[in-house]
Amino acid sequence: MSHSLPYLLGILLVVFVIDFTLRALPFKILEPLRESSFVRNMAVWMPPGILLILVLATLSDNAGSAGSQWWAAIVATVITVVVHLATKRRLLWSVGLGTLSYILMLNLL
Repeated sequence: MSHSLPYLLGILLVVFVIDFTLRALPFKILEPLRESSFVRNMAVWMPPGILLILVLATLSDNAGSAGSQWWAAIVATVITVVVHLATKRRLLWSVGLGTLSYILMLNLL
């Protein structure tokens, strides 16, 4: 049992080195790319592009399953965008109110 502490400390050291390396390595690799105009353009255009793809996929899937209430998904999307911009991009508020409005429209109208 006396050799348990050195063994445990050795394992913790290995875990620390691996964890630190895996967290630091991406920053070290990307450091020379920060001056790249391609990376700067991707940082600007990639998030809205991904969100647009997600919105279109959600709306196209939802339009088929909602039947005659397809308009509720469009209205809820507009509400989500307006709330997101009005609350200075607070995700919890925009997604929460957009989802709530969609559920209410489907169940009450």
